[in-house]
Amino acid sequence: MPGGTQPGEKRIAAALIVSTLGALGLAVVYVRGGQPQLEGALLGVSFGGLGVGLILWAKYLLPGTPVVGDRETLGSSPDERAAFEASFERGELALERRTFLSRLLMGAVGALGLALLFPIRSLGPSPGRTLQTTAWAPGKRLMREDGSLVRVGDLEVGGIVTAFPEDRPDAADSQIVAVRVDPDQIRPRPGREDWSPDGHVAYSKICTHVGCPVGLYRQTTHSLLCPCHQSTFDVLDGARPIFGPATRSLPQLPLMVVENGVLAARRDFTEPVGPGYWNRG
Repeated sequence: MPGGTQPGEKRIAAALIVSTLGALGLAVVYVRGGQPQLEGALLGVSFGGLGVGLILWAKYLLPGTPVVGDRETLGSSPDERAAFEASFERGELALERRTFLSRLLMGAVGALGLALLFPIRSLGPSPGRTLQTTAWAPGKRLMREDGSLVRVGDLEVGGIVTAFPEDRPDAADSQIVAVRVDPDQIRPRPGREDWSPDGHVAYSKICTHVGCPVGLYRQTTHSLLCPCHQSTFDVLDGARPIFGPATRSLPQLPLMVVENGVLAARRDFTEPVGPGYWNRG
């Protein structure tokens, strides 16, 4: 730091250097595997040093009282000009010191910002499109939990079964409820006219409220019920919510009949399953 530094400026510089070292230490500890107690201490040192530096900056470098100057004649005597030149030279030193402190301040803030970026790695890899797809694919057959396939005729009108993609009973986001209803009562949405062969309709079993399993069916009202918060969905109208806190329909899985009368998916869901999805449209 340039000569002629005042004690207040030294204290500011020391505080900002401590803050920078604390932030860099935090980054090093995190990269080497992390240690929560040490990370917390270094974070406290970094924030504390920055805070002390800003307080001292305000105390020593900012004007403490209002400054008022009267407008006088512009003429100056030789003595006044000489005094101004001496004052200006002293001001250059002060300016150099302020520039140095400003750089220290930017360095401390930058180091802290850099250290705070490292924990982003803990969030894991980007999910990509995995939140928008499930294990269902064209031709993937419906399978019960016991491994048997679901065929046309297995369900009477009013019957219900929980099903999974063939060979993927572990796919929690892909479980569905298949219900058989009178085909003449179905009110398909545009483009879904062929999604319910022989009255078999299939919907995601994950409630669109908070993700509880929807598994209760009321045949008299043709409605699926979530037992957690009583959200109720109209099976005949695309599983539209008709009661409870859910605001979004259960995603419908388009079905078709393949060899030996087995029910299979035409394709994956055309909308994301589960609750709280940010791209609701």
